[in-house]
Amino acid sequence: MQEYVLENYLSEDFFSDFSNYSYSTDLPPDVQEFTPCWPEALDTNGYVVVVMYTVVFLLSLLGNSLVMLVILYSRSTCSVTDVYLLNLAIADLLFALTLPIWATSKVKGWIFGTALCKVVSLLKEVNFYSGILLLACISMDRYLAIVHATRTWIQKRHLVKFVCLSMWGLSLILSLPMLLIRKTVYTSSSSPVCYEDVGNNTTMWRLVLRVLPQTFGFVIPLLVMLFCYGFTLCTLFKAHMGQKHRAMRVIFAVVLIFLLCWLPYNLVLLADTLMRTQMIEETCARRNDIDRALEATEILGFLHSCLNPIIYAFIGQKFRYGLIKILATHGFISKEFLAKESRPSFVASSSGNTSTTH
Repeated sequence: MQEYVLENYLSEDFFSDFSNYSYSTDLPPDVQEFTPCWPEALDTNGYVVVVMYTVVFLLSLLGNSLVMLVILYSRSTCSVTDVYLLNLAIADLLFALTLPIWATSKVKGWIFGTALCKVVSLLKEVNFYSGILLLACISMDRYLAIVHATRTWIQKRHLVKFVCLSMWGLSLILSLPMLLIRKTVYTSSSSPVCYEDVGNNTTMWRLVLRVLPQTFGFVIPLLVMLFCYGFTLCTLFKAHMGQKHRAMRVIFAVVLIFLLCWLPYNLVLLADTLMRTQMIEETCARRNDIDRALEATEILGFLHSCLNPIIYAFIGQKFRYGLIKILATHGFISKEFLAKESRPSFVASSSGNTSTTH
């Protein structure tokens, strides 16, 4: 959703005259000094976006529900990685439930009030932060298991629930700015919007409320993943551990898809923050370019919520086998079909178990 930040010190009359413009948020509060920039939104039909969001919503609802079912069905033998992937599926499913609301706002504006504006904005942020933090945890778990082989399965199993709860708590803390500063604004000549209200001192607060969460919720986890997977890959190749390398394909694919979907949005958001804090020059052309890029990359980020189950289905042999086993057990398919499906071989690891989705 393209969001234009509207400042508190602008009067209703000013909104009435210039409601179709986007304004630099860092100019002095004298209205006469504001330079209007005509917003050039993406030339995307709102109903096309609604269709896209509806498809993503249905795929995410179905796919992540199946992932949760398969992992919970085999919970007695699930690995530490499976627990992390279960939490990823929960995060994606919670976010997917907000997609109908985002889709409606594309066509009718924000008609849901401030409370829902805060909630769906919070869920979007929690989904992103929990995703990258859980992926960072998986990378550390694989690094310790493959490179150092230092911890036993029992020890890690007692820790994994605490780690997951901690990641959810940290994600919620990093997302709190959305709960505090998002609100709905109504003007006389434009549709209501869900936007950031950070008061008059926008430069300082935008710097704090964007840079700190981005640093602790994106940059640091990304560096952790690069470090852990770099050493993990080196160890696998040096030891010629082909079986383990194949078992890691799902995890590498999940990380890659996450970065492809969310890295562009965060890079554009960084450029937007630098421009609004006057660290790079703001012009109308640059403002419009960044607004269009934010809208396009946000759609890409929303798409991520339905992609992990597709990765498991096409790459994760054990996920397919687990799903077929559930269907055969409950009579949805014949047990002869299950017998024809080759049972995947279990790959030994220092954790003493394998992932259901691999």
